Amino acid sequence: MAEHPHAQLVRKGYEAFSRGDMDTLRSLMTSDATHHVPGSHPLSGDFKGVDAALDYYRRLFEETGGTIKVELRTILVDGRGHAVSMHRFTAQRGDKRIDENGGIVFRIVGDKISDLDECVEDIDKGNEFWS
Repeated sequence: MAEHPHAQLVRKGYEAFSRGDMDTLRSLMTSDATHHVPGSHPLSGDFKGVDAALDYYRRLFEETGGTIKVELRTILVDGRGHAVSMHRFTAQRGDKRIDENGGIVFRIVGDKISDLDECVEDIDKGNEFWS
């Protein structure tokens, strides 16, 4: 059975992120896409517009010295423009390390991602790591 197009889109995004391929990520998102990041740390908040979202991704790589790794576990779709991913991510910042489960709720308009709501397993752990 073929994978749903929305799942394929999300999978392609995870693969591009893992390679640091910002051009492909840009091509998968609407110009006004917003990535919402939970928590109360310097990297949390709403990154509005594809340029702001891509700058956020670049900062993730910079802040972790390129150590951030995301392992996609599964993608769920509803066939009505929503997809939910589950992943495990690891990273290191100086002497801090994180190994946590997370997910993203995607809104898809046409064949592009327009909204990403990031969710984490432990907000306090994320706040401590990124602060």
